[in-house]
Amino acid sequence: MNLEFSGTRALILGGSCDMALCLAELMIKAGFFPVLTYRSKKGQARISDVLKDFAGRYGTSFLDFSDRASLVQIFKEDAACPDFMVDFVQSDLECLIASVDPDDIYRYFNQNISFRAEVLRRVVRMMLVQKRGRLVYISSSAAVRPNPGQGFYCAAKLASEALYKNLGLELAGSGITTVTLRPGYIDGGRGREFIRKDPDASIGRVPIKRALTSKEVAETILFYLSESARGFNATEISLDGGLTAGK
Repeated sequence: MNLEFSGTRALILGGSCDMALCLAELMIKAGFFPVLTYRSKKGQARISDVLKDFAGRYGTSFLDFSDRASLVQIFKEDAACPDFMVDFVQSDLECLIASVDPDDIYRYFNQNISFRAEVLRRVVRMMLVQKRGRLVYISSSAAVRPNPGQGFYCAAKLASEALYKNLGLELAGSGITTVTLRPGYIDGGRGREFIRKDPDASIGRVPIKRALTSKEVAETILFYLSESARGFNATEISLDGGLTAGK
């Protein structure tokens, strides 16, 4: 199946994670020019190392969800409008609700909901000018099936999903659509560490009895960016091997 796309410029938020880097490589090979965001020198270096064979065929930009000033550079007046945006960003706050520091609560939700809403506002206003755009949010199966200690993570994911869903409802008539993917256990990044620590509590619960690979997730995202998937809008799609399908 040959996928076709309306546009070639993609903005990848959280560009230094395993899934984002897999997606960037697939995009480059498909003729895209992805711009990957990073929030630290370490993340920037990782992007450069993994994509070293594709010099000049992608871009990078600093964007820190805890620093509103970082919005200025990435969304400067002469910035090129992205045809697509894929959002991998999510910071950590895995903690029992009764034991968390109140300052951490406010900080976490400001970063993962309020800041995201401002990013989305800026991106879709750019897309409205060209009357075209496709946004994919990478949520998690934890949004509907959290483990103890994931209350804040789950709440932030569900709130972010709501933002993307409403954008799809509000702007589809102007050519801008959205999709949310909910991956389950992934053999990459923090997921790999958790799986190795307790495989029975993770993979043992998945009907297909294995974790997804970062490449599988990236290939799925690429499909949902394609013209073949334009009928999917303002919806959440599980990509978890059946983890959330039963008890």
